[in-house]
Amino acid sequence: MKHFYLDFIFTAIALAVAAWWGYSHGGMGGLITTLLITAILAIMEISLSFDNAVVNASVLKHWDEFWKKIFLTVGILIAVFGMRLVFPIVIVAVTADLDMMEVVNLALYNPEEYSAKLLAHHAEISVFGGIFLLLVFLNFIFDDKEVHWFNWLESRLAKLGKIDAMSVFVALIVLMIVVSWTNAEQSTAVLIAGVWAILVYLSVQVISGMLEGDLEKELENEENGSGAAMTSAIMKGGIIGFLYLEVLDASFSFDGVIGAFAITNDVIVIMLGLAIGAMFVRSMTIFLVDKGTLDEFIYLEHGAHYAIGALAIIMLLSVKLHVPELITGLIGIAFIGWALVASLKHRKQKVKLIS
Repeated sequence: MKHFYLDFIFTAIALAVAAWWGYSHGGMGGLITTLLITAILAIMEISLSFDNAVVNASVLKHWDEFWKKIFLTVGILIAVFGMRLVFPIVIVAVTADLDMMEVVNLALYNPEEYSAKLLAHHAEISVFGGIFLLLVFLNFIFDDKEVHWFNWLESRLAKLGKIDAMSVFVALIVLMIVVSWTNAEQSTAVLIAGVWAILVYLSVQVISGMLEGDLEKELENEENGSGAAMTSAIMKGGIIGFLYLEVLDASFSFDGVIGAFAITNDVIVIMLGLAIGAMFVRSMTIFLVDKGTLDEFIYLEHGAHYAIGALAIIMLLSVKLHVPELITGLIGIAFIGWALVASLKHRKQKVKLIS
């Protein structure tokens, strides 16, 4: 429980603020309604983002304590205030050509119009997040891993992964299909959003590759006694890893932010509810790392990535179809649960073989 103490404190504060906000706008009835909606949003965010926690943990388990603390402090500020509050405001300001303060006033005093302007650009937001998450999934599924969950499928896909730029090739095909679903007014904006998603993903890969090359050189220097240089290279790698996880979290949060407006138009309630969920997701990430859960349940990371693939497809389909948020959350939980059961079966079989 020590991993979640801060979350419970934050939840109590957030619910107190939500209660005050609801009471000041609608009396006792507003207080009860606001608390209920805030709780629903928090649960929705946790259910939608559990797969995010597993993927984060698979990256974070290689980090030292310093970067874990950065992830939990600076990272949570970016996740809570950046993605759940500032980002939707920036989207509306840029796409509607409005001043930032004008959008803030719109969000606080005319939430219906603010929601309408944000939802008007749902297609671009979904395509950016969907294509980025699709690349994360494809990169995992095309990788020649030591452990395969669905061996018959993953071993064949790993062979395709040996072809250069296969993930980007597939992502571009999917992007062009999605663009064909949009009307003439939307198509250019959707295409640009998808291309930006690919560029952001590739930028992280390129920088990581450059730093890995630097790290190899620094390791050679370490053998010659240059320890400070090696530490510098590791610090750089931590920064890139941190940025990668923040972009990944941003992509995961798109569906939560957009979906929240289907429940309420009150931006303050949305921020509070999603912030509670984001806090618990961060703590779940650290819990998974500290307890070594990913090593104990070997298919958990696979399940999370399949959930990412499903979420990417749902986000891209949402350009053309309405997919209920309940289905989005349940698919992620289903893959995680399936992977957990498969891991337990594998562990039992391994114990039998040893005995």
